[in-house]
Amino acid sequence: MSDTLTTTKGSSPLILSMPHPGTGLPDEVRATLNPLGLAAGDTDWHMRQLYAFAEPFQPSIVEAGLSRYVIDLNRDPSGLSLYPGQATTELVPTTSFDGEPIWITAPDEAEITRRREAYFQPYHDALAAEIARVKAAHGFCLLWDCHSIKSVIPRLFPGTLPTLNLGTNSGASCAPEVGQAAEAALGKSDFSHVANGRFKGGWITRHYGQPAEHVHAIQMEIALSAYLTEEAPPWSFDAPKAARLQAALSVIIEAALNAATKLKP
Repeated sequence: MSDTLTTTKGSSPLILSMPHPGTGLPDEVRATLNPLGLAAGDTDWHMRQLYAFAEPFQPSIVEAGLSRYVIDLNRDPSGLSLYPGQATTELVPTTSFDGEPIWITAPDEAEITRRREAYFQPYHDALAAEIARVKAAHGFCLLWDCHSIKSVIPRLFPGTLPTLNLGTNSGASCAPEVGQAAEAALGKSDFSHVANGRFKGGWITRHYGQPAEHVHAIQMEIALSAYLTEEAPPWSFDAPKAARLQAALSVIIEAALNAATKLKP
């Protein structure tokens, strides 16, 4: 465990990746953010608490401790856009999701390179190590990439986002049977939902999802309104509201995990 990331080694084939729940800011980064940046409003709030329901699955968990404003762990490290032609944020975001500036002094290329080495690489080293360990133990793994976002962000998508947004990089990041099982369970939930809609999976899902190598990756983007009041701080976790969401997520993960288990070598 460190301020940068926490790795919990589980005994099952399930790995939970949590790249955006952190609010930590190294001193040298804190000094260059404006008040909006310091507020870290685009955080994926309370991921560990939300996914506490997964404890019976005995998952491994790789969780980031730093704010996504330091560097976004779910972006292509080369800087290429994951969604060409659509609004998004960069490897080191220059604005909030709403397009508002977050820096007093924006980082230059040398600083971005430093952050990639100091903060991006350790997270991905830890995640890759867990994938290798879990695959060695079980012959396969299911990588579940955990995310949440405000349900209304006009710059990023029209209208109100569905509550559950499942992404498999349009079917490329997991075996068809795994994706179909997850989508079938998603379709039975009481929440609004979509598969491979606005959010098809970020760099983590696309990079690590290698179904031919028995590594199945799925991203789940959740509307914050499903488990907290998202309009304004303090972004407090709403346990009664979250309980229904947690039950639905458990069913979807179990369906995907069962399908992946049937395909193990």
